[in-house]
Amino acid sequence: MLFDAMIPAFIVIFTIVIMECIATAVHKYIMHGWGWGWHKSHHEQHDHVFEKNDLFALAFSALAIVLFIIGMYNWVIWWIAIGVTAYGAIYFLMHDVLVHRRWGPVYLPRKGYLKRIYQAHRLHHVKNTRTGCVSFGFIYAKPIDKLLKNLRIERKGHRSTRRR
Repeated sequence: MLFDAMIPAFIVIFTIVIMECIATAVHKYIMHGWGWGWHKSHHEQHDHVFEKNDLFALAFSALAIVLFIIGMYNWVIWWIAIGVTAYGAIYFLMHDVLVHRRWGPVYLPRKGYLKRIYQAHRLHHVKNTRTGCVSFGFIYAKPIDKLLKNLRIERKGHRSTRRR
């Protein structure tokens, strides 16, 4: 009986992990690639409630809706849809509420996991350009010292190519 209850939990957790991998790849290769037209709005200062970049959230929401529809006929797909939705909620809280303070209370994490996520995404925005950014994940981030090292290497690389 307990094992039967653990299967849906495993599916949800596994889906969240897979969604982080997918979202990281989408952020790096699509949003900072051919999808820059939408994502650029996220790297620019503005005073709008919404930005073009929010269209990506709508696309992921559509995926969850389709999975729920299919999941009405397949319980595994239903729990995958729950995992995709849970990832979306975690993303919203971490990215839009915590880091960018677009909604909800202002909170500046001072230590631990939340501080690392916060700092990593702030480092991502050090360069408000399509290239040269670090840290593309939303709920996982490399240690800050490694991200700073990557950012320095990226900056040196751009300086050396400009001098030539």
